Amino acid sequence: MDISLYIKQFFIDFIQILNEMSPYLLLGFFFAGLLKVAIPQKFIDKYMGKKDGRSVLNASLLGIPMPLCSCGVIPTGISFYKSGASKGSSVSFLISTPQTGVDSILVTYSLLGLPFAIIRPVIALITGYVGGMLANRYDKKENGIETLNEAEIESCKSECGDNCDVKSEKQHSKLYTMFKYAFVDFLQDISKWLVIGLLLAALISVALPDDFFASYIGNDLIGMLVILVASVPLYICATSSVPVAAVLLMKGVSPGAALVFLMAGPATNAATITVLNKVLGKKTTFAYLISIILGALVFGLLIDYSLPREWFTLKGLHAHMGSHDGHFSLPLWLQWGSSISLTLLIINGYIQKEIQKRKNQNSAPVKTEHEAYLISVLGMSCNHCKNSVEKHIGALSNINNAEVNLEQKRLKLSGKNIKLKLIQKELESLGFEYGGEINQ
Repeated sequence: MDISLYIKQFFIDFIQILNEMSPYLLLGFFFAGLLKVAIPQKFIDKYMGKKDGRSVLNASLLGIPMPLCSCGVIPTGISFYKSGASKGSSVSFLISTPQTGVDSILVTYSLLGLPFAIIRPVIALITGYVGGMLANRYDKKENGIETLNEAEIESCKSECGDNCDVKSEKQHSKLYTMFKYAFVDFLQDISKWLVIGLLLAALISVALPDDFFASYIGNDLIGMLVILVASVPLYICATSSVPVAAVLLMKGVSPGAALVFLMAGPATNAATITVLNKVLGKKTTFAYLISIILGALVFGLLIDYSLPREWFTLKGLHAHMGSHDGHFSLPLWLQWGSSISLTLLIINGYIQKEIQKRKNQNSAPVKTEHEAYLISVLGMSCNHCKNSVEKHIGALSNINNAEVNLEQKRLKLSGKNIKLKLIQKELESLGFEYGGEINQ
Protein backbone atom coordinates (compact mmCIF):
# COMPACT_ATOMS: atom_id res chain seq x y z
CA MET A 1 0.00 0.00 0.00
CA ASP A 2 1.21 3.48 -0.86
CA ILE A 3 2.35 5.57 2.11
CA SER A 4 -0.29 8.21 1.36
CA LEU A 5 -3.00 5.55 1.66
CA TYR A 6 -1.62 4.52 5.06
CA ILE A 7 -1.70 8.15 6.22
CA LYS A 8 -5.23 8.61 4.89
CA GLN A 9 -6.43 5.43 6.62
CA PHE A 10 -4.69 6.51 9.83
CA PHE A 11 -6.69 9.75 9.97
CA ILE A 12 -9.92 7.97 9.04
CA ASP A 13 -9.47 5.45 11.85
CA PHE A 14 -8.47 8.18 14.29
CA ILE A 15 -11.63 10.18 13.57
CA GLN A 16 -13.85 7.10 13.72
CA ILE A 17 -12.50 6.09 17.12
CA LEU A 18 -12.79 9.68 18.40
CA ASN A 19 -16.40 9.88 17.20
CA GLU A 20 -17.27 6.66 19.03
CA MET A 21 -15.68 7.82 22.29
CA SER A 22 -16.38 11.56 22.50
CA PRO A 23 -20.09 11.53 23.51
CA TYR A 24 -19.38 9.10 26.34
CA LEU A 25 -16.25 11.01 27.33
CA LEU A 26 -18.18 14.26 27.72
CA LEU A 27 -20.81 12.47 29.78
CA GLY A 28 -18.07 10.87 31.88
CA PHE A 29 -16.40 14.24 32.50
CA PHE A 30 -19.74 15.62 33.64
CA PHE A 31 -20.14 12.80 36.18
CA ALA A 32 -16.55 13.34 37.29
CA GLY A 33 -17.38 16.94 38.14
CA LEU A 34 -20.54 15.80 39.90
CA LEU A 35 -18.53 13.41 42.07
CA LYS A 36 -16.12 16.23 42.87
CA VAL A 37 -18.80 18.32 44.57
CA ALA A 38 -21.01 15.47 45.83
CA ILE A 39 -18.42 13.52 47.85
CA PRO A 40 -16.55 15.67 50.41
CA GLN A 41 -12.98 14.82 51.33
CA LYS A 42 -13.93 14.19 54.98
CA PHE A 43 -16.31 11.44 53.86
CA ILE A 44 -13.48 9.70 52.04
CA ASP A 45 -11.05 10.00 54.93
CA LYS A 46 -13.57 8.75 57.51
CA TYR A 47 -14.03 5.29 56.03
CA MET A 48 -10.40 4.44 55.23
CA GLY A 49 -8.64 4.69 58.59
CA LYS A 50 -8.98 1.28 60.20
CA LYS A 51 -6.80 -1.72 59.50
CA ASP A 52 -9.66 -4.08 58.70
CA GLY A 53 -11.54 -5.58 55.79
CA ARG A 54 -14.32 -3.00 55.90
CA SER A 55 -11.93 -0.07 55.45
CA VAL A 56 -10.20 -1.88 52.60
CA LEU A 57 -13.55 -2.56 50.92
CA ASN A 58 -14.66 1.05 51.44
CA ALA A 59 -11.46 2.32 49.84
CA SER A 60 -11.94 0.08 46.80
CA LEU A 61 -15.60 1.08 46.43
CA LEU A 62 -14.74 4.77 46.74
CA GLY A 63 -11.94 4.44 44.20
CA ILE A 64 -13.92 2.75 41.42
CA PRO A 65 -15.98 5.75 40.21
CA MET A 66 -13.25 8.32 40.83
CA PRO A 67 -11.77 9.75 37.63
CA LEU A 68 -8.13 9.55 38.64
CA CYS A 69 -5.41 7.99 36.49
CA SER A 70 -1.99 6.80 37.64
CA CYS A 71 -0.37 10.23 37.94
CA GLY A 72 -3.22 11.67 40.00
CA VAL A 73 -3.89 8.64 42.17
CA ILE A 74 -0.33 8.50 43.57
CA PRO A 75 -0.41 11.77 45.56
CA THR A 76 -4.08 11.26 46.42
CA GLY A 77 -3.56 7.73 47.78
CA ILE A 78 -0.41 8.70 49.66
CA SER A 79 -2.21 11.76 51.01
CA PHE A 80 -4.84 9.43 52.49
CA TYR A 81 -2.08 7.31 54.03
CA LYS A 82 -0.30 10.30 55.53
CA SER A 83 -3.60 11.58 56.92
CA GLY A 84 -4.25 8.36 58.81
CA ALA A 85 -5.59 5.77 56.36
CA SER A 86 -4.20 2.27 56.82
CA LYS A 87 -1.73 0.80 54.33
CA GLY A 88 -4.35 -1.69 53.24
CA SER A 89 -6.92 1.01 52.51
CA SER A 90 -4.34 3.10 50.67
CA VAL A 91 -3.22 0.17 48.52
CA SER A 92 -6.83 -0.82 47.81
CA PHE A 93 -7.52 2.73 46.63
CA LEU A 94 -4.32 2.81 44.54
CA ILE A 95 -5.26 -0.47 42.80
CA SER A 96 -8.96 0.08 42.12
CA THR A 97 -8.99 3.78 41.24
CA PRO A 98 -6.79 3.94 38.10
CA GLN A 99 -8.42 0.85 36.55
CA THR A 100 -11.81 2.54 36.24
CA GLY A 101 -13.71 5.79 36.57
CA VAL A 102 -17.06 7.04 35.41
CA ASP A 103 -15.52 8.33 32.19
CA SER A 104 -13.64 5.11 31.34
CA ILE A 105 -16.65 2.89 32.17
CA LEU A 106 -18.81 4.84 29.73
CA VAL A 107 -16.10 4.77 27.05
CA THR A 108 -15.66 1.02 27.63
CA TYR A 109 -19.36 0.55 26.96
CA SER A 110 -19.15 2.64 23.79
CA LEU A 111 -16.26 0.68 22.24
CA LEU A 112 -16.17 -2.74 23.93
CA GLY A 113 -19.78 -3.36 24.93
CA LEU A 114 -21.74 -3.92 28.13
CA PRO A 115 -19.98 -7.09 29.44
CA PHE A 116 -16.56 -5.38 29.46
CA ALA A 117 -18.10 -2.26 31.02
CA ILE A 118 -19.53 -4.38 33.87
CA ILE A 119 -16.50 -6.63 34.37
CA ARG A 120 -13.92 -3.82 34.63
CA PRO A 121 -15.27 -2.23 37.85
CA VAL A 122 -16.02 -5.67 39.35
CA ILE A 123 -12.42 -6.78 38.79
CA ALA A 124 -11.12 -3.43 40.10
CA LEU A 125 -13.14 -3.99 43.29
CA ILE A 126 -11.88 -7.56 43.78
CA THR A 127 -8.20 -6.85 43.03
CA GLY A 128 -8.28 -3.70 45.18
CA TYR A 129 -9.74 -5.63 48.10
CA VAL A 130 -7.28 -8.53 47.76
CA GLY A 131 -4.31 -6.17 47.45
CA GLY A 132 -5.45 -4.14 50.45
CA MET A 133 -5.85 -7.21 52.64
CA LEU A 134 -2.41 -8.46 51.62
CA ALA A 135 -0.92 -5.05 52.43
CA ASN A 136 -2.53 -5.09 55.88
CA ARG A 137 -1.10 -8.52 56.49
CA TYR A 138 2.38 -7.34 55.53
CA ASP A 139 1.99 -4.09 57.47
CA LYS A 140 4.86 -4.35 59.88
CA LYS A 141 7.44 -1.69 60.59
CA GLU A 142 9.30 -1.15 57.37
CA ASN A 143 11.77 1.54 56.42
CA GLY A 144 9.06 3.91 55.29
CA ILE A 145 8.52 7.61 55.74
CA GLU A 146 7.01 9.10 58.88
CA THR A 147 3.44 10.35 58.61
CA LEU A 148 2.32 13.80 59.68
CA ASN A 149 2.27 14.17 63.44
CA GLU A 150 -0.92 15.12 65.29
CA ALA A 151 0.03 18.79 65.60
CA GLU A 152 0.58 19.05 61.86
CA ILE A 153 -2.71 17.31 61.08
CA GLU A 154 -4.59 19.61 63.44
CA SER A 155 -2.81 22.57 61.89
CA CYS A 156 -4.05 21.43 58.47
CA LYS A 157 -7.60 21.01 59.75
CA SER A 158 -7.67 24.37 61.51
CA GLU A 159 -6.18 26.18 58.54
CA CYS A 160 -8.09 24.47 55.72
CA GLY A 161 -11.21 23.04 57.32
CA ASP A 162 -12.64 19.77 56.07
CA ASN A 163 -11.36 20.05 52.53
CA CYS A 164 -7.80 21.33 52.18
CA ASP A 165 -7.71 20.68 48.45
CA VAL A 166 -10.31 23.21 47.39
CA LYS A 167 -9.62 26.38 49.35
CA SER A 168 -9.92 28.66 46.33
CA GLU A 169 -12.98 26.84 44.99
CA LYS A 170 -15.03 27.63 48.10
CA GLN A 171 -15.39 31.17 46.78
CA HIS A 172 -17.40 29.82 43.84
CA SER A 173 -20.70 28.00 43.54
CA LYS A 174 -20.83 24.22 43.42
CA LEU A 175 -22.06 24.43 39.83
CA TYR A 176 -19.00 26.46 38.83
CA THR A 177 -16.70 24.08 40.70
CA MET A 178 -18.32 21.06 39.04
CA PHE A 179 -17.96 22.33 35.47
CA LYS A 180 -14.50 23.81 36.00
CA TYR A 181 -13.20 20.56 37.44
CA ALA A 182 -14.91 18.41 34.77
CA PHE A 183 -14.08 20.35 31.63
CA VAL A 184 -10.95 22.29 32.60
CA ASP A 185 -8.93 20.79 35.46
CA PHE A 186 -9.63 17.08 34.98
CA LEU A 187 -9.61 17.36 31.19
CA GLN A 188 -6.22 19.09 31.36
CA ASP A 189 -4.86 16.22 33.46
CA ILE A 190 -5.73 13.47 30.98
CA SER A 191 -5.95 15.25 27.61
CA LYS A 192 -2.35 14.52 26.62
CA TRP A 193 -2.67 10.83 27.45
CA LEU A 194 -6.08 10.64 25.82
CA VAL A 195 -4.70 11.98 22.55
CA ILE A 196 -1.71 9.62 22.78
CA GLY A 197 -4.07 6.68 23.32
CA LEU A 198 -6.15 7.65 20.29
CA LEU A 199 -3.06 8.09 18.11
CA LEU A 200 -1.65 4.76 19.28
CA ALA A 201 -4.94 2.98 18.59
CA ALA A 202 -5.12 4.42 15.07
CA LEU A 203 -1.47 3.53 14.45
CA ILE A 204 -1.98 -0.09 15.54
CA SER A 205 -5.13 -0.27 13.42
CA VAL A 206 -3.19 0.70 10.30
CA ALA A 207 0.17 -0.96 11.00
CA LEU A 208 -0.84 -4.47 12.13
CA PRO A 209 -2.65 -6.94 9.89
CA ASP A 210 -6.06 -8.09 11.13
CA ASP A 211 -4.82 -11.62 11.89
CA PHE A 212 -1.53 -10.55 13.52
CA PHE A 213 -2.01 -12.14 16.96
CA ALA A 214 -3.70 -15.24 15.58
CA SER A 215 -0.90 -15.78 13.05
CA TYR A 216 2.18 -14.87 15.08
CA ILE A 217 1.26 -15.62 18.70
CA GLY A 218 -1.71 -17.95 18.56
CA ASN A 219 -1.78 -19.08 22.19
CA ASP A 220 -4.05 -16.91 24.33
CA LEU A 221 -1.94 -17.30 27.50
CA ILE A 222 1.25 -16.32 25.69
CA GLY A 223 -0.58 -13.29 24.30
CA MET A 224 -1.59 -12.31 27.84
CA LEU A 225 1.97 -12.64 29.11
CA VAL A 226 3.37 -10.58 26.22
CA ILE A 227 0.83 -7.80 26.83
CA LEU A 228 1.37 -7.98 30.60
CA VAL A 229 5.15 -7.51 30.27
CA ALA A 230 4.57 -4.52 28.00
CA SER A 231 1.78 -3.02 30.17
CA VAL A 232 3.26 -3.09 33.70
CA PRO A 233 5.92 -0.37 33.18
CA LEU A 234 3.77 1.58 30.69
CA TYR A 235 1.89 4.73 31.64
CA ILE A 236 -1.61 4.90 30.14
CA CYS A 237 -4.79 6.09 31.80
CA ALA A 238 -7.96 3.98 32.05
CA THR A 239 -9.83 5.98 29.41
CA SER A 240 -7.05 6.07 26.81
CA SER A 241 -6.43 2.32 27.26
CA VAL A 242 -9.89 1.52 25.85
CA PRO A 243 -9.32 2.42 22.16
CA VAL A 244 -5.98 0.58 22.22
CA ALA A 245 -7.64 -2.53 23.68
CA ALA A 246 -10.42 -2.28 21.09
CA VAL A 247 -7.96 -2.22 18.20
CA LEU A 248 -5.95 -5.09 19.73
CA LEU A 249 -9.15 -7.13 19.77
CA MET A 250 -9.69 -6.33 16.10
CA LYS A 251 -6.17 -7.58 15.37
CA GLY A 252 -6.88 -11.01 16.86
CA VAL A 253 -5.87 -10.71 20.50
CA SER A 254 -8.13 -12.68 22.86
CA PRO A 255 -10.66 -10.88 25.10
CA GLY A 256 -8.70 -12.06 28.14
CA ALA A 257 -5.49 -10.52 26.81
CA ALA A 258 -7.35 -7.27 26.12
CA LEU A 259 -8.54 -7.33 29.73
CA VAL A 260 -4.94 -7.76 30.90
CA PHE A 261 -4.04 -4.57 29.05
CA LEU A 262 -7.07 -2.72 30.47
CA MET A 263 -6.00 -3.71 34.00
CA ALA A 264 -2.22 -3.60 34.03
CA GLY A 265 -1.79 -0.60 31.72
CA PRO A 266 -3.67 1.96 33.86
CA ALA A 267 -2.99 0.41 37.29
CA THR A 268 0.79 0.18 37.08
CA ASN A 269 3.73 2.08 35.70
CA ALA A 270 7.40 2.46 36.58
CA ALA A 271 6.88 5.75 38.46
CA THR A 272 4.08 4.35 40.63
CA ILE A 273 6.12 1.28 41.55
CA THR A 274 9.14 3.40 42.50
CA VAL A 275 7.11 5.77 44.68
CA LEU A 276 5.20 3.02 46.48
CA ASN A 277 8.40 1.13 47.22
CA LYS A 278 9.86 4.27 48.78
CA VAL A 279 6.83 5.42 50.76
CA LEU A 280 4.97 2.25 51.73
CA GLY A 281 7.81 -0.27 51.70
CA LYS A 282 8.83 -3.32 49.67
CA LYS A 283 6.30 -5.76 51.10
CA THR A 284 3.39 -3.41 50.49
CA THR A 285 4.59 -2.75 46.94
CA PHE A 286 4.82 -6.51 46.40
CA ALA A 287 1.21 -6.91 47.58
CA TYR A 288 0.20 -4.14 45.16
CA LEU A 289 1.95 -5.71 42.16
CA ILE A 290 1.05 -9.34 42.82
CA SER A 291 -2.65 -8.45 43.18
CA ILE A 292 -2.71 -6.68 39.82
CA ILE A 293 -0.58 -9.21 37.92
CA LEU A 294 -2.27 -12.35 39.22
CA GLY A 295 -5.68 -10.69 39.04
CA ALA A 296 -5.14 -9.76 35.39
CA LEU A 297 -4.03 -13.28 34.45
CA VAL A 298 -6.73 -15.09 36.45
CA PHE A 299 -9.59 -12.95 35.14
CA GLY A 300 -8.12 -12.98 31.63
CA LEU A 301 -8.13 -16.79 31.61
CA LEU A 302 -11.61 -16.81 33.13
CA ILE A 303 -12.95 -14.66 30.29
CA ASP A 304 -11.22 -16.72 27.59
CA TYR A 305 -12.13 -20.17 28.86
CA SER A 306 -15.25 -19.84 31.04
CA LEU A 307 -17.43 -17.14 29.47
CA PRO A 308 -18.98 -17.05 25.98
CA ARG A 309 -16.59 -15.35 23.59
CA GLU A 310 -19.45 -13.67 21.74
CA TRP A 311 -20.03 -11.55 24.86
CA PHE A 312 -16.74 -9.80 24.16
CA THR A 313 -16.92 -9.15 20.44
CA LEU A 314 -16.41 -5.53 19.47
CA LYS A 315 -19.52 -3.40 19.28
CA GLY A 316 -18.77 0.16 18.25
CA LEU A 317 -15.70 -0.08 16.05
CA HIS A 318 -16.85 -3.06 14.00
CA ALA A 319 -19.78 -1.04 12.73
CA HIS A 320 -17.33 1.44 11.21
CA MET A 321 -14.13 -0.44 10.51
CA GLY A 322 -14.91 -3.48 8.44
CA SER A 323 -17.95 -5.15 10.00
CA HIS A 324 -21.63 -4.34 9.49
CA ASP A 325 -23.49 -6.27 12.15
CA GLY A 326 -26.28 -3.75 12.62
CA HIS A 327 -24.96 -2.52 15.98
CA PHE A 328 -26.78 0.53 17.32
CA SER A 329 -24.71 3.65 16.91
CA LEU A 330 -25.31 7.17 18.15
CA PRO A 331 -26.46 9.71 15.54
CA LEU A 332 -23.66 11.14 13.44
CA TRP A 333 -24.57 14.72 14.37
CA LEU A 334 -24.12 13.83 18.06
CA GLN A 335 -20.81 12.05 17.41
CA TRP A 336 -19.36 14.89 15.34
CA GLY A 337 -20.74 17.54 17.67
CA SER A 338 -19.20 15.77 20.66
CA SER A 339 -15.86 15.31 18.88
CA ILE A 340 -15.71 18.99 17.92
CA SER A 341 -16.72 20.06 21.44
CA LEU A 342 -14.12 17.77 23.03
CA THR A 343 -11.41 19.08 20.68
CA LEU A 344 -12.28 22.69 21.51
CA LEU A 345 -12.26 21.90 25.25
CA ILE A 346 -8.81 20.32 24.96
CA ILE A 347 -7.52 23.33 23.03
CA ASN A 348 -9.07 25.64 25.64
CA GLY A 349 -7.26 23.68 28.36
CA TYR A 350 -3.90 24.35 26.74
CA ILE A 351 -4.80 28.02 26.22
CA GLN A 352 -5.73 28.32 29.91
CA LYS A 353 -2.43 26.70 30.87
CA GLU A 354 -0.50 29.18 28.74
CA ILE A 355 -2.44 32.13 30.18
CA GLN A 356 -1.76 30.94 33.72
CA LYS A 357 1.89 30.38 32.89
CA ARG A 358 2.28 33.95 31.67
CA LYS A 359 0.44 35.30 34.70
CA ASN A 360 2.84 33.45 36.98
CA GLN A 361 5.85 34.71 35.05
CA ASN A 362 4.66 38.32 35.15
CA SER A 363 3.45 38.35 38.74
CA ALA A 364 5.54 40.35 41.16
CA PRO A 365 7.19 38.53 44.06
CA VAL A 366 5.09 38.46 47.24
CA LYS A 367 6.46 40.86 49.84
CA THR A 368 6.66 39.29 53.26
CA GLU A 369 8.35 39.94 56.54
CA HIS A 370 8.96 36.22 56.90
CA GLU A 371 11.32 33.89 55.11
CA ALA A 372 10.52 33.15 51.48
CA TYR A 373 11.84 30.32 49.33
CA LEU A 374 11.33 29.15 45.77
CA ILE A 375 11.90 25.41 45.40
CA SER A 376 12.05 23.13 42.37
CA VAL A 377 9.73 20.11 42.70
CA LEU A 378 10.05 17.41 40.04
CA GLY A 379 7.38 14.83 39.29
CA MET A 380 4.28 17.02 39.54
CA SER A 381 2.15 16.34 36.48
CA CYS A 382 -1.48 17.25 37.24
CA ASN A 383 -3.75 19.32 39.48
CA HIS A 384 -3.98 16.49 42.01
CA CYS A 385 -0.21 16.65 42.42
CA LYS A 386 -0.45 20.41 42.90
CA ASN A 387 -3.21 20.10 45.51
CA SER A 388 -1.36 17.38 47.39
CA VAL A 389 1.86 19.41 47.67
CA GLU A 390 0.05 22.60 48.71
CA LYS A 391 -2.04 20.71 51.26
CA HIS A 392 0.75 18.84 53.02
CA ILE A 393 3.49 21.47 52.85
CA GLY A 394 1.00 24.19 53.80
CA ALA A 395 -0.06 22.10 56.81
CA LEU A 396 3.39 22.29 58.42
CA SER A 397 3.23 24.48 61.51
CA ASN A 398 5.93 26.95 60.39
CA ILE A 399 4.58 27.48 56.86
CA ASN A 400 2.27 30.44 56.25
CA ASN A 401 1.76 29.89 52.55
CA ALA A 402 2.60 27.18 50.00
CA GLU A 403 1.84 27.89 46.36
CA VAL A 404 2.66 25.58 43.43
CA ASN A 405 3.36 26.68 39.88
CA LEU A 406 2.57 23.45 38.02
CA GLU A 407 3.93 24.59 34.66
CA GLN A 408 7.32 25.58 36.07
CA LYS A 409 7.39 22.72 38.64
CA ARG A 410 8.07 25.22 41.44
CA LEU A 411 6.88 25.63 45.01
CA LYS A 412 6.79 29.11 46.56
CA LEU A 413 7.00 29.10 50.37
CA SER A 414 6.71 31.74 53.06
CA GLY A 415 6.89 31.32 56.82
CA LYS A 416 9.18 31.35 59.86
CA ASN A 417 12.23 29.18 60.50
CA ILE A 418 11.69 27.12 57.36
CA LYS A 419 13.85 24.00 57.36
CA LEU A 420 14.47 22.90 53.80
CA LYS A 421 15.46 19.39 54.89
CA LEU A 422 11.98 18.95 56.41
CA ILE A 423 10.42 20.27 53.20
CA GLN A 424 12.53 17.82 51.19
CA LYS A 425 11.45 14.93 53.41
CA GLU A 426 7.77 15.83 53.06
CA LEU A 427 8.00 16.17 49.28
CA GLU A 428 9.79 12.85 48.90
CA SER A 429 7.28 11.12 51.16
CA LEU A 430 4.56 12.30 48.77
CA GLY A 431 6.41 10.75 45.85
CA PHE A 432 7.99 13.88 44.37
CA GLU A 433 11.63 14.81 43.85
CA TYR A 434 13.16 17.77 45.67
CA GLY A 435 15.05 19.82 43.09
CA GLY A 436 16.66 22.32 45.43
CA GLU A 437 16.27 26.04 46.10
CA ILE A 438 15.96 28.47 43.18
CA ASN A 439 17.52 31.90 43.54
CA GLN A 440 14.84 34.58 43.15
